[in-house]
Amino acid sequence: QVQVVESGGGLVQAGGSLRLSCTASGLTFDGYAMGWFRQAPGKERVGIQCISWGGSITYYADSEKGRFTISRDNAKNTLYLQMNSLKPEDTAMYYCAALRDNYCSVPMNNRVNFWGQGTQVTVAS
Repeated sequence: QVQVVESGGGLVQAGGSLRLSCTASGLTFDGYAMGWFRQAPGKERVGIQCISWGGSITYYADSEKGRFTISRDNAKNTLYLQMNSLKPEDTAMYYCAALRDNYCSVPMNNRVNFWGQGTQVTVAS
């Protein structure tokens, strides 16, 4: 049984940092591209960044580029999202996903194989 579990969310002041983690089990982790998504209240879920099995990164929104960094540790079956200089508009539920391919596609939303349950990030002004 595949499980994808996010952690590391919480409440942070604007300008602060958080590192989200996502651990996957029940699948061959290094055979999948992995992605981070977020969904703000009342808005659709959107892709943020994707990392291929080999570490190539695809960005889906310029607003996070330079502030957010995706990475993976295949030995630990873990995906990360380092978020710096956080803004109130970054407040959202953040989701990790294992994609259908071992490479990143544009768009990413229709290529998800397994979703995590999400972790809440709240940025106070």
